Amino acid sequence: MTAAPRFAPVILAGGSGTRFWPRSRRARAKQVLALDGDQTMIQQTLARLLPVAQAGDVWIVTNHLLDRTIAEQLPDVAAEHILSEPAARNTAPACALAAFLLEPASPDTVIGIFPSDHVVKDSQRFAEVLAAGIEIAASGEKIVVLGVPPTRPETGYGYIEQGAQVLAIEPLKSKIPVKVFRVRRFREKPDRHTAENFLAAGNFAWNGGIFLWSARTLANAIREHSPDMAPILEKIAAAHGTPEFESVFAEEYPKCENISIDYAVLERRSAKGERRSEIYCLPADFGWNDLGSWASLHEHLGQEDTDNVIDGATTGLVTIQSTGNYVYAPGKMVALLGVDDLVVVETPDALLITTRDRSQDVSKIVKSIHESGKMEFI
Repeated sequence: MTAAPRFAPVILAGGSGTRFWPRSRRARAKQVLALDGDQTMIQQTLARLLPVAQAGDVWIVTNHLLDRTIAEQLPDVAAEHILSEPAARNTAPACALAAFLLEPASPDTVIGIFPSDHVVKDSQRFAEVLAAGIEIAASGEKIVVLGVPPTRPETGYGYIEQGAQVLAIEPLKSKIPVKVFRVRRFREKPDRHTAENFLAAGNFAWNGGIFLWSARTLANAIREHSPDMAPILEKIAAAHGTPEFESVFAEEYPKCENISIDYAVLERRSAKGERRSEIYCLPADFGWNDLGSWASLHEHLGQEDTDNVIDGATTGLVTIQSTGNYVYAPGKMVALLGVDDLVVVETPDALLITTRDRSQDVSKIVKSIHESGKMEFI
C-alpha cells in the first residue's frame, strides 16, 4: 500500500486586502479577527486543514503586525514555521519561499496555499476535494487549482477557464465524485459584460487562490518562469534555522519581484497549452466565500441577494424602498431611503460609501489616500 504523501499547508495571513481600517481601529487591525463565529478566521483555516494535515507541517506567511497574535492563536504551529515578511512582495515570493525551504530535504512534499480570510460551509467536502488534489499533485510535475463555481458575474475575482474533464476521484466517505478538469487558461478580473459571458459559458470558475503542488514542482516552476527570484529564495532557505536567518531574510526578501503567483507561474505555465501545462482544476463545491471584501460579507451574512445586512452592533436600521445594502456602523442608527446595493461603512475616523459592485476597488481609495499624504486614515 502506497503511503500518503506528506502535506504541508501554507496559510497566507495579513497580506494586502480590501477591508477598510481607519487609524482608530489600527489596534484591532493588528489582530486576526473573529469575523465569522467564535474562532478567528485563521483558526478556522487551520481547523479545516487538520483532517488531512498535521499541525507540525503547517507554515504561516504573515507580517510583523500579526505574527505574535497568530503564534498565540495557533500554539500547535511551530514558531519557526511562522514567517514574517520583512516587506510585502505579493503572493509569488510568499508561496515560493515555502517550496525552497522544503525542497532540499523533502522535494515530494505537497504544498497547499490557503488564504486565511476564506469561509467554508462544508468542511467534510473541503477535506475530500483537498485529498483528491493532494493525490494529483503528488503524482508528478502537476499543478492543482481549486475553482469556485461562480454564483454571479463577479468582477473582483480572476477566472479559470476549464478544459476537458480527465478524471473523477471517488472519496472514501462520499458518493459525490471529485471531478478533475484540465485548465485551458487563466483570465484576469473581467469587466461586467465579460463576467456575464463567463457565467453563461458554464466552464469558468472563480480563482479562489487555493493551489497545490509538490515542493519540487513549484521550485522548478519559479526557476523556469521567474528565474531572477530563484537564487534569492534559495539563499534565504539556506539560512533558515541558523542565527543569520532574520538578517538574511530582511536583506534578501525585498529584492524579490512584487508579483502574484498567478502572474509569476500560473499564467506563464498555462501558455504551454491545455495538455502540456499539466494544470488541473477541481471544483471547490464546498460552500466557499472570501471575506476579503464588503460584498462578500454581504453575501455570507445575508440569506438573499436583496437582504439589507447589518454587520456589527448598530442601534438600528430603518429602510424604505431599499434592498441589497451592507451596513457597518457600530453604535449608530442608520436609515436608508430609496437606495439599493450600497456598502456603508462608518468608523470614528472615516466613512466609506460605495456600491457592492465596486467594493472590490477599495484599493483605489487606499492608493488615492496614499498619494494625498493622508495614510493615517488607513
